[in-house]
Amino acid sequence: MKALIIGGGLGGLLTATRLVKAGHRVEVFERLALIGGRFINLDYKGYTLTSGALHMIPHGSRGPLASMLRQVGADVKIVPSSPPATLRIPDNGSFRDMSFEKFSSPLSLTDKLKLFYLTTKSRFVKPGDESFKDWFFPFIKDTWLIKFANAYCGWALSMRCDEIPAREVLAIIDNMRRYGGPGVPMGGCGAIINALEQVILSGGGIIHTNSQVDQILIVDGRAVGVEAGGGTILGDVVISDIGHQATAQLYDHPGSDEFREYMASLESIKPSAGIKISLGANRPLIEHSGILLTPYARRVNGINEVTNIDPSLAPPGKHLVMSHQAIQSDDIQSEIELGLKDLEDIFHKEDYEVLMVQTYRNGWPVNRAGSGSDLGNTTPIRGLYIVGDGAKGKGGIEVEGVALGVENTIGLLQNFKTNYTT
Repeated sequence: MKALIIGGGLGGLLTATRLVKAGHRVEVFERLALIGGRFINLDYKGYTLTSGALHMIPHGSRGPLASMLRQVGADVKIVPSSPPATLRIPDNGSFRDMSFEKFSSPLSLTDKLKLFYLTTKSRFVKPGDESFKDWFFPFIKDTWLIKFANAYCGWALSMRCDEIPAREVLAIIDNMRRYGGPGVPMGGCGAIINALEQVILSGGGIIHTNSQVDQILIVDGRAVGVEAGGGTILGDVVISDIGHQATAQLYDHPGSDEFREYMASLESIKPSAGIKISLGANRPLIEHSGILLTPYARRVNGINEVTNIDPSLAPPGKHLVMSHQAIQSDDIQSEIELGLKDLEDIFHKEDYEVLMVQTYRNGWPVNRAGSGSDLGNTTPIRGLYIVGDGAKGKGGIEVEGVALGVENTIGLLQNFKTNYTT
């Protein structure tokens, strides 16, 4: 089978590696000069910054992404963070850090019992489409739980707790129990991209950079090729890493009722947006390798310091600290300023420099489909599939969700190949 993959981000590259390892022919088309999407390493002043991600894998060496990397033979070492996360909370006019596992300790005994009841009930009665906040807040009125939920959801998903379906957050919690906490890939995000590229090329796959796909060719309701670089490339399947909405703009639309319903459903997709601020420091600012969640900050949801695991990501003797925040308004300059003020307050006695401020929204969001709003990996066009941050697997945090979506797509492709060849 010959697969044509649109987009050389993490989802497209993971799919390509799975297919070449299974003996299929693969061509990847990336419109930029570099592959990797938001997983590219960027060198700045000797620091290894990124085009998007935070040099952290949500479930470390035990999660779906790490499992897939091992499966395809991508040589990447992922070191578990210790502790996985802490929470910065007020304490007698100052602040102290508390273990993530003790997040419920500020609640009253009554509210703790209510939370236990809710989580136990959810194992037997699944929530509907209500938001995570609407799932717990009618029963537990303590605003601490909202602050905690917003910090966690903002860091992990670039969304507030009132924007995410409760069913998705509970699936994420199940995956946290199953796979554990985060880890840092040695060499940063770019080490993963380099390893995947090596697997693709060594397996006979082809990667085209500076190659934008202008059209997906459809014959009798089936994807049969693409127009790219002024030429026509034919294939058995087309897999897109650019999301449902952008993909639908690349082909002529059939007039079926099924397709009209599909196009209407695209309006329900809501991208998630965020801001990342990278700092350089002369000494450790967090002093552990996990996540520091900041529920009481104005905007910053969480911070990590990956050089506590991989010192090579900063110049000798320096430390790299990265914060992330969900965007809460259209005034981006104000959102940035609030984030910078948060960092001043959190590290008010520390000597650091702001290396880079990056925003992710509009055509370059954190996720093309925010958690709980994606439409899965299929389309109404036979032989056309979607992977990446616009089609993550259920309960998958960021790149873990990308890996889950790729795994699901591989299963769909196996069924398609069987039906097509028979």
